Amino acid sequence: MKIRPLYDRVVIRRNEEEQTTAGGILLPGSAKEKPNQGEVVAVGDGKALDSGEVRPLAVKVGDTVVFGQYAGSNTIEVDGEELIIMGESEIYAVVE
Repeated sequence: MKIRPLYDRVVIRRNEEEQTTAGGILLPGSAKEKPNQGEVVAVGDGKALDSGEVRPLAVKVGDTVVFGQYAGSNTIEVDGEELIIMGESEIYAVVE
């Protein structure tokens, strides 16, 4: 199945959760924090401005992005994979 977000929305695949700490301690599932980085899977056409023009998004498919811990509360499952849908404004940075 394919998914195409609308307007200034972005679909992100969250990076895998860390299994161990830097010191080598194995974390149980309940103690793990969800990572705040992910890969952009799909982007919308852009943000509609008041003038009627459409501003293209600053991110593109394949970018690795950083977002807030609680950003993208809308999750969906596509082909058995959990994806996050969030607005472009919820993305803090692109990792280069």
